[in-house]
Amino acid sequence: MPEFIDPSSTLLTSFLAAVAEFRADQDYPVPWFVDDVDPKALVDPAAFEAYTARVVDERNPSGTRPGFVPMTTLWWVDGERFLGRLAIRHRLTPVLERFGGHIGYDVRPSARRQGHATAMLAAALPIARSLGVSEALVMCDRTNIASQRVIEANGGQLLDVTEQKRRYWVATTRSDPRHPR
Repeated sequence: MPEFIDPSSTLLTSFLAAVAEFRADQDYPVPWFVDDVDPKALVDPAAFEAYTARVVDERNPSGTRPGFVPMTTLWWVDGERFLGRLAIRHRLTPVLERFGGHIGYDVRPSARRQGHATAMLAAALPIARSLGVSEALVMCDRTNIASQRVIEANGGQLLDVTEQKRRYWVATTRSDPRHPR
């Protein structure tokens, strides 16, 4: 059964396969996190271990890179198979309010259309709540109907539609997205 784990060097092979899938996908742009992987981490196991440690450390203000806010990144896995990643930003900047939101997620192409994104967002909401986010701003590209459905299935209430994004507020207090309180 899929679950969240902290980024881990034990998933090197599966993570690298997912990165290759994201780069080969002609239907969607390459997710920002793929381009953010330290290049050496793609070829050197020790560098990959350092990369995963950096990603985990970004939860702490002291580990946050310039221009970033603290964020908790989790990997959605089924056993040893990397299925996707999700990041919860602990706070928003003006840029994140327009283009990023509190929660961002990506499912590897070979695992799409299997309910993973919906399950990931549902599992992330109580984690966001524990980080002090009572309502999460979650957004998708205007044309990404699949992500729109994921957000709405998790109780997303449309805030607005900009030139590039559909922006939603999602309460983090619900235990089951199919049964809002």
